[in-house]
Amino acid sequence: MPNPGEHHPAFEEYCECIFELQEDDVDVIQARIAERLQVSRPAVSEMMKRLEAEGLITGDKAIALTAEGERLAEQVVRRHRLAERFLTDVLKLSWAEAHHEAGRWEHVISDSVEQAMVELLGDPTTCPHGNPIPGSGYEARPDSGPLSKIAVGDAFTVRRITEELEFEPGLLEFLEASAIQPGNVGTVTALSPDGTLTVEIEGHHVGVGSFASERILVPA
Repeated sequence: MPNPGEHHPAFEEYCECIFELQEDDVDVIQARIAERLQVSRPAVSEMMKRLEAEGLITGDKAIALTAEGERLAEQVVRRHRLAERFLTDVLKLSWAEAHHEAGRWEHVISDSVEQAMVELLGDPTTCPHGNPIPGSGYEARPDSGPLSKIAVGDAFTVRRITEELEFEPGLLEFLEASAIQPGNVGTVTALSPDGTLTVEIEGHHVGVGSFASERILVPA
């Protein structure tokens, strides 16, 4: 794996973004990258040229990571998700605080610190939101589907909060406060005409909009 500092942090950020869009089955186009990173389209276009020159991506309209880009992205994502676990499990930070802070840590964690974190945390396979940690031996569950497909009256177990939701303002705070967390069991109690699900989970009764319910994964 590349070592921290081998590539500019901006290159790491873009490769991480492309990796996570692919992971969530979102079309990897410049418009989606601009939305996720909250930068201008011209800035993305210029960075795509630089990444291609560095041998980290291929394509223009359909963007894909090269083998080197994939390795870099996996390193950054791995360290981000390990940092999130450390910050929530050990330091007891909130999901939102941990996500923000891990965005800084991911660029500076060394191999030795990474290994120490793995040992301290017991070699976790997912981040606090259930997303797989690259290189952890995580085995994907093929029977996952969106919460939005669960019928009224049926129970569900939260399996994963996709990365896309982590970038929606206030959503991580809402999900954590509402106990919509991996491993927790709930029941869909109502469905509104606008697609909002009302769920009962861990003593909470909350409404989950269609944007979120389509991106919260549960056993199908």
